[in-house]
Amino acid sequence: MVEIVFLLTANFASGAKEDISPVSDTPSVPSPPSTPVEVVAKTKDEREFPNDPTTEAEVIASIEEYYFRDDTFDSSKYELEKIPDLLDQIQLSTIDEDRNRLRRQLQAVTKKMSDVILENQASYSKELRRVTELQECLENASIICRDGRSELHTSMQGFTVASLGIMAKHKKKLQLLNLLKSLHTIKTLQRTDIRLREMLEEEDYPGAIQLCLECQSAVVTFRHYSCISELSSKLQDTLEMIEEQLDKALAKTCTDFDIKHYEKLQAAYRLLGKTETAMDQLHMHFTSSIHNIAFQIVLGYVQLVTGSTDSRFQKMQFKDLCSHVDLETYIPCLADLCKALWEVMKSYYKTMDWHQKQSMIDENTSSEEADGEDSIGSSINMLYIKQKLEHGLTRIWQDVQQKVKLYLQATDLSSVKYDDFIYVLDLVNRLIDIGKEFCGSASEGLHESIRTQSLSYFKNYHNSRMEELRMFMENEGWEVCPVKSNFTVLNLHEFRFLRPTSNTKDSQVPNSPSSPTLGSVRGFFEKFSEKGSPFDKQLEDDNEETGILNGPSDEGMGFDDSDDEDEVPEELKQDFIDEQTGEGPQRGRFGKKKNMETMYSKGPTLCNTTIKVLRLYGKYMQMISVLKPIAFDVVLCMSELFDYYLFSIYSFFASDVSDGAALGLNSKLWTTLKRISDNISQQLKSSGTMANPMQVPENTGFPRVSPIVQLSGIDHIHGLAERIVGTESLVFLAEQLEFLQPHLEAVIPSSKKPFLLQFYSQTVSVASELRRPVYRGVASRSINLERIPQMMMTVRWDIKDIMSQHSMYVDHMLQIFYEFNTRLEGVSRRVRIPAEAYKIIWEHVIKLANRNMVEGFSNAKKCSNEGRALMQLDFQQFLQKLESITQLRPIPDKEFVEAYIKAFYLNEVDMENWVKEHKEYTAKQLTGLINCAVATKRTRNRILNVIEEFEKSRPR
Repeated sequence: MVEIVFLLTANFASGAKEDISPVSDTPSVPSPPSTPVEVVAKTKDEREFPNDPTTEAEVIASIEEYYFRDDTFDSSKYELEKIPDLLDQIQLSTIDEDRNRLRRQLQAVTKKMSDVILENQASYSKELRRVTELQECLENASIICRDGRSELHTSMQGFTVASLGIMAKHKKKLQLLNLLKSLHTIKTLQRTDIRLREMLEEEDYPGAIQLCLECQSAVVTFRHYSCISELSSKLQDTLEMIEEQLDKALAKTCTDFDIKHYEKLQAAYRLLGKTETAMDQLHMHFTSSIHNIAFQIVLGYVQLVTGSTDSRFQKMQFKDLCSHVDLETYIPCLADLCKALWEVMKSYYKTMDWHQKQSMIDENTSSEEADGEDSIGSSINMLYIKQKLEHGLTRIWQDVQQKVKLYLQATDLSSVKYDDFIYVLDLVNRLIDIGKEFCGSASEGLHESIRTQSLSYFKNYHNSRMEELRMFMENEGWEVCPVKSNFTVLNLHEFRFLRPTSNTKDSQVPNSPSSPTLGSVRGFFEKFSEKGSPFDKQLEDDNEETGILNGPSDEGMGFDDSDDEDEVPEELKQDFIDEQTGEGPQRGRFGKKKNMETMYSKGPTLCNTTIKVLRLYGKYMQMISVLKPIAFDVVLCMSELFDYYLFSIYSFFASDVSDGAALGLNSKLWTTLKRISDNISQQLKSSGTMANPMQVPENTGFPRVSPIVQLSGIDHIHGLAERIVGTESLVFLAEQLEFLQPHLEAVIPSSKKPFLLQFYSQTVSVASELRRPVYRGVASRSINLERIPQMMMTVRWDIKDIMSQHSMYVDHMLQIFYEFNTRLEGVSRRVRIPAEAYKIIWEHVIKLANRNMVEGFSNAKKCSNEGRALMQLDFQQFLQKLESITQLRPIPDKEFVEAYIKAFYLNEVDMENWVKEHKEYTAKQLTGLINCAVATKRTRNRILNVIEEFEKSRPR
């Protein structure tokens, strides 16, 4: 390759030397060199190869890579090193072939370079002309410079020494004037220190900084004076002192925000160019203020209780310090803590509000000025402050929440009073509402804290109330508590939040009786922006509470809010007084003065314990509003109260009677009672459940009826008055729970509503079913009809003549009913007998009488048609007299006796079908009928076999 380049260089050099001419002043354009084709033609020999473009490209491509590596490559040496030391004929031939190959490559490269030079010949000519033009321009510039130097020399010769002296003196004068001005300025700078301190005392921070910056600028101007260096250092110290005072003043805005004061601070930081730094410092001060304020408030109460200023308290962690707060000062400390933290949050809120308004003003100003660079810088600064403030909302609230959370968790509140605990929760709920308005936080930490405290408190509170209820039940005399005829839970003070007001027509579960309704119209920060706080003691409702006691005046007769209040005024402990007439109950038999519906349609029958339970329900529902996280637990405890009351009423007034199934305990009521009984067994950690829920377990925590309550004795119908009060109180309690059902459904989670529906359907709804076992048991034990079947055995039923006079046993049975009715009237003077109770009692008494009559008829050995007529006469006489005793219409269960008497008239064929259809009679009664009415022995035996099979299949 070197040989190729050498040959090309030699060719071009020889051509160029022929055209070079001597250099002259006027440049000449050299003629272009001879073309490479001509050069190649001159060096061409007999071994020249033909030109072929395709072959030439292949030849160029076949050149070895070593030829292109660098300029120092020695191609001759490279080719010579290939020749071996000993040569033979074959190797000579190979060398000749390599020589031809190299010549062919040289010819191709030469041809290629010649072509490239020809293509660029026009550019070469053009560039040569430009060089010529540049040379002409340089000659013109040389002429101009020579003329300028000549003129300058002439000017120098024209000035005199005098004129130069005048100019020197004038210059000196100007220098002296500048010196005088500088001295005045230096004198002023030395006096600025006093003025700066005065401005700092006046809190004129922008003016002080402006003055200090101007002085610093002047110091920089006069820094060449030696007296200025000390002044410069002093001004720098003063500026740092101003920044320190600014930082202290900025920290004060965290607890007491003042717009004018804050505007001065922001103007000062703007002069310093540290608005972003000021914002960072402000957030640090807010965090520090929250910690310091919380610690100092709690420390103050701890020292107040301990009566000492022990330094160990000051070194404690906040969490440990909170555990030393006494329960007596717990609520005041919490209130003050919330108020102080509220002030911090309010200051932050006002800070944000000021920056938002200032941002709007700055945007309007920047849009009017339309200064590009300054406008962009201002926008970036405003954006940074806005983002910093928005992010700081959550951080500030988390710090506040953490302090209150630690305070709540440090003390066990399970033993505090109900009103105090409600107030604590009320304060925390207000703080949660503030947090939601402040930054939209859900306050999970506070919710978890109050949930933990609420569970602990409510568990203890509920256990205390259950024990208190047991005490009430054991001391209850089951006397009627005189209340208004329209009394409901809405008359109780605890349910005042459910009463419709002039503003709202629909009742709804409130947040709390004392919880603020702030935020519904105006937010906390708007309402209390100037004075007050959401944690100030709320005033009690001044509205007069509706009285619940019956009488001409309710004044002084209402129940107060204390848990231990259970007494009724003595003047109200009297017989039932009609509200309309003011008269006592009418004497005489039922129905002779007033009909049954009028006599037994007055107000509810309930006792003091029922009112106590209703009040507990009211308090529990109030607690739900502030114990939202454990709302379902509260509702569950409300159901336990009702279960306790239901089973207590049953154990007092129904468990002392005979078989419950015979007294009307349906399967639903039986299941409910058994479930409650099983729960009692589980509480006792018993391995098995009770086989019979009719038996009240020993030592279960369930109450025993008071010894003063007499539930036996025929004179007062085995405590019918007390049983009525207890049972009807339970029914009234169930009715009030039905009224409260929508409110309870509204406060519990949707996933828990099936439990509530089950409670109402399986427990509350069966409360009225307890009337039957209670009243039927009383009826069974209060009337003795055992002699009736014996007296009927003395009656002859095979008489031949139709009797016009009824049998004596009918009069005896009616006399028993007259006496029973008289005792009922005596009970009615003590307590109003509800229509339901009256109906159940008489229905069961009449049913017992009918069963005894049928039992007496079944004892007949023989019976004629005249005897059957006597049976009908006796029964009709009984019905007729019974209608004058009781007001029940129609007389119940009379079909039972009438169907049995009519069966005596049936023939043998119809008798068998009748027996199969009437399974309500006992086997003895059916057997007596068949033996008396069926004469054919074969038919009698067949029917008796049917009765026997039926008796075997009858459920036991």
